[in-house]
Amino acid sequence: MRFVIQRTKKADVKVNGETVGEIGKGFLVLIGISQSDTEETADRLVKKMLGLRIFEDENGKTNLSLDSVNGSLLLVSQFTLYANCKKGNRPSFTEAGEPEKAEKLYEYIISECRKSGMEVQTGRFGAEMEVSLVNDGPFTIILDSESLGA
Repeated sequence: MRFVIQRTKKADVKVNGETVGEIGKGFLVLIGISQSDTEETADRLVKKMLGLRIFEDENGKTNLSLDSVNGSLLLVSQFTLYANCKKGNRPSFTEAGEPEKAEKLYEYIISECRKSGMEVQTGRFGAEMEVSLVNDGPFTIILDSESLGA
């Protein structure tokens, strides 16, 4: 499982010109799900993400979590995070989770994030989306379950 977390001043997702998710200060999270991911993998990454202290405190140090700044989440499924570009110039997506399984895990991640009490907005699974953001910093972090041992 891979989360690409972008600290935002604002972000939104549109499907067919309609805004389906929109936040101000918070995290835009692009979520890639692999064949081998489970709810346990999701639990570990969600816990890590929600605990990240990457907002500045009164001294300008990245010391505050999303909860500490009353931030929001915009969660967007993105299977292309599992693109394999080792051979040729056309990416292979065989490592990405099958759509049915990936959608269930994506919905699980959404529900677990909502349990935190934070505002959670989403994209639309499997849709062609337009994602816009003002990246604050810019500040982008990648959480990968393989490198975290999750």
